[in-house]
Amino acid sequence: MAVYKRNYKPYSGELTANWTRFLILPRYSLAKIFDSKLLVGFLVVCLIPFLVSATLIYLSGNPAVRTLLGMQGANFIGINNTFFYYLLRFQSSLAFLITAWIGPGLVSPDLTNNALPLYLCRPFSRTEYVLGKISVLFFLLSLITWIPDIFLFLLQAELEGNGWLIANLPIARAIVLGSLLWITVISLLALALSAWVKWRIAASGLMFAIFFVAAGFGEAFNAVLRTYWGHTINLVYVMNLIWADLFGVPMNISINRRMMDDPRTMTLPLGFAWLVLIGVCGVCLLLLNRRLQAKEVIR
Repeated sequence: MAVYKRNYKPYSGELTANWTRFLILPRYSLAKIFDSKLLVGFLVVCLIPFLVSATLIYLSGNPAVRTLLGMQGANFIGINNTFFYYLLRFQSSLAFLITAWIGPGLVSPDLTNNALPLYLCRPFSRTEYVLGKISVLFFLLSLITWIPDIFLFLLQAELEGNGWLIANLPIARAIVLGSLLWITVISLLALALSAWVKWRIAASGLMFAIFFVAAGFGEAFNAVLRTYWGHTINLVYVMNLIWADLFGVPMNISINRRMMDDPRTMTLPLGFAWLVLIGVCGVCLLLLNRRLQAKEVIR
């Protein structure tokens, strides 16, 4: 509009709070994600473990229903810390698949199309940019991990009664903390790979390599040197070790390694496992900090 016409007016609408600025990114990212019918269908499939678990909890807490269905002598699994531990492990696998599918496409398009300077030239920091992108994964992964698990925990508490809720509060703490820890690790890793690898398929492949190929190298290292320090590069093992401690269940050891004199039957120190995850998150943040710049120098 030409200035001499003097018909322009300043914005007179309601101003949003500064701390909510980053929410504009997940708003449009989620809208684009839910346009994919294939992804929506997969999210629905990810709720199947929740439905199966809810059915088991309901049958376990209702002898009358079991009698009605002719299941008087059925031995149901105990709804305890072990039940929620294995449920979370299965859900974490589904969460990893979703992250490998969605994560690599969150940052790379902005870098490929030189859109990042358009974000950062406004009152929008790099921290808010990362928060906006990672909140997309946090929202989706929470829907299939700790949110349904907490609902199952409350359902069991309601059916069981007799102070079950108070006595088993550590299970709820383990569900929330274990889920958020896993979501943080895989989300930061996905964003870091998305920032440095512009080809989406290659970034997804690198995620699988980091979790599975590296685990194979770690097992080979343990077998050759008869040690357990190869588990350091096995993020799935490290995460399972922390989950087992949170839920208070023992770590499983392969049958062919049940020899007391075999050092490979030993587990990593728990404190070292936490350091590994913290180190992975720190490296991912450093990679994002190095890559996400308001300008790019081309030589």
